[in-house]
Amino acid sequence: MQATTRLYPTTALEDWVTDFYSRLGIVKPEHIKEEVIARKCDIYIHRKPRSSFYEIVGRYRGITVDNRVLPSIQREMFFHELSHILRHAGNQLMMPKAFKELQERDSYHFTRYAAIPHHMIHFIDLEDPYVIDQMTSLFKVTPELCIERLMQIQKRMKRDVW
Repeated sequence: MQATTRLYPTTALEDWVTDFYSRLGIVKPEHIKEEVIARKCDIYIHRKPRSSFYEIVGRYRGITVDNRVLPSIQREMFFHELSHILRHAGNQLMMPKAFKELQERDSYHFTRYAAIPHHMIHFIDLEDPYVIDQMTSLFKVTPELCIERLMQIQKRMKRDVW
């Protein structure tokens, strides 16, 4: 399976995530830990019973994650907010709707790539009939995200064959 995944054509955002994780020394699924990523990026992480959000005030950068939901959903929320801090600029309350939608779309894709990065696909047995269970256990995200990411991987691998 590893030879096949080498043929997988990555996107610029997937490459960005791989470079980011490499700089942090994140090379295995068990290395993906929200608290470690936040600490290495000088971002404070809080878990509170309220909707998730990020904030940047001067030099302070923080992510608040809604602790009323499952840990797998909290993880996905963390990646979404992390994307805004690392990759976006401006106040979404004051920007044109289309620009806000562009940032949200980028965060959507970032979440999938940060949760299941390309450089870790070789840890997944894509032929396993229980591959979604394997992915949810390995990457600690929701089955829904795993299904989306798996379909994306398979689609790109097939496209590359032709």
